[in-house]
Amino acid sequence: MEDDAPVIYGLEFQARALTPQTAETDAIRFLVGTQSLRYDNQIHIIDFDDENNIINKNVLLHQVGEIWHISTSPADKGVLATCYNKTSDTKVMTCAAVWRMPKELESGSHESPDDSSSNTQTLELLCHLDNTAHGNMACVMWEPMGDGKKIISLADNNILLWDLQESSAKAALSSSAALEGKGQLKFTSGRWSPHHNCTQIATANDTTVRGWDTRSMRQIYCIENAHGQLVRDLDFNPNKQYYLASCGDDCKVKFWDTRNVTDPVKTLEEHSHWVWNVRYNHSHDQLILTGSSDSRVILSNMVSISSEPFGHMVDDDELSDQEDQHQEEKIKEPLQDSVIATYEEHEDSVYAVEWSSADPWLFASLSYDGRLVINRVPRALKYHILL
Repeated sequence: MEDDAPVIYGLEFQARALTPQTAETDAIRFLVGTQSLRYDNQIHIIDFDDENNIINKNVLLHQVGEIWHISTSPADKGVLATCYNKTSDTKVMTCAAVWRMPKELESGSHESPDDSSSNTQTLELLCHLDNTAHGNMACVMWEPMGDGKKIISLADNNILLWDLQESSAKAALSSSAALEGKGQLKFTSGRWSPHHNCTQIATANDTTVRGWDTRSMRQIYCIENAHGQLVRDLDFNPNKQYYLASCGDDCKVKFWDTRNVTDPVKTLEEHSHWVWNVRYNHSHDQLILTGSSDSRVILSNMVSISSEPFGHMVDDDELSDQEDQHQEEKIKEPLQDSVIATYEEHEDSVYAVEWSSADPWLFASLSYDGRLVINRVPRALKYHILL
């Protein structure tokens, strides 16, 4: 089997929620949440055995409702949060809760579960993020560098900052902010910035992207009409503190410098339908992953706006004079931005793409029909970046 070949795993239910297990940096592990109206929903813990190219899975029951969003604690391998639908009387509410998985499943292992794995285990509820006063939960974001005790949730037009106390069994609302303005304002997504001592987040609502300071809960920048239609997702460049990517229903991916928000630094127009997800690679910020309702996953090389815009510098001692001159010219010439690869293993809308937290060259994508695909950055490019 060829090294770059995709590995495909099919869930029996529809799904749109995917996350890497962020606290797990040794084993390749993703969590997928299902959306079934008829059955109990599940969280599939997907362990990828890189050497043998096989997937091991464990299934946890999530009996409270369809999962719309899932995220994991950066500090505790066993803790995760979900946003899910809850039907009461005639009303459907999207709620959020923090859970713990069974102890034996916390760390990614390459042990194939034996046949007794059919007896599905249940998640332990740690606490609800009570949103009765605030509206429907869109997403939950953990403070990226912290001890896993600070989380932000977006509920309709509210930003809620929570402190998890007593081994995460209680969530206290420590501060909040609300979007002011006309009409039904609703957040679609948000990201916590890894920079500025983790005191900033970015949110998307309608066609606007906003930055917020989590200490004062005040707006610090606003990109009006960032996209021609709804903004679906955001991500921060992990290595360049003012750089932010956004994507949306106008089929575009845009890159912003938040110090100057009048125009994007770059725009990608490779997808032919809504772009649901954009993700920077954690180690090599020129690698950008996007997933769309056009059923495609696109890997782009945005070298010109990365933290290493001129490629790899070569040690002088390695070169002869003639080579030296040629090399200098080459270094002055920045590499071109390009699409590296388009992945077409999905037949339905791709709602989520995520890089592995353990292996920077590996990523997963999830389409609505429950198909999870694990792919690698093409080897030639990997060596080009590394060597």
